[in-house]
Amino acid sequence: MSEKHAKITINQKMEQLQSEVDWFYSDNFTLDEALERYKGAMMTAEGIEKDLNNIKNDIKVLAKDWTK
Repeated sequence: MSEKHAKITINQKMEQLQSEVDWFYSDNFTLDEALERYKGAMMTAEGIEKDLNNIKNDIKVLAKDWTK
């Protein structure tokens, strides 16, 4: 499988994060699992933030006026 096909999209990561957050409001919530689940959700959120920053930088480059 190529690297392109293995890459998770931002939308998929957002869905994953939503699922991780939903667990905290579910009947399955336990304090014993909460810390590890929180750490996992934070890692997912950090990955999303990194992806969004990369997109922001790409947009800045594309928007730059190259005629100057």
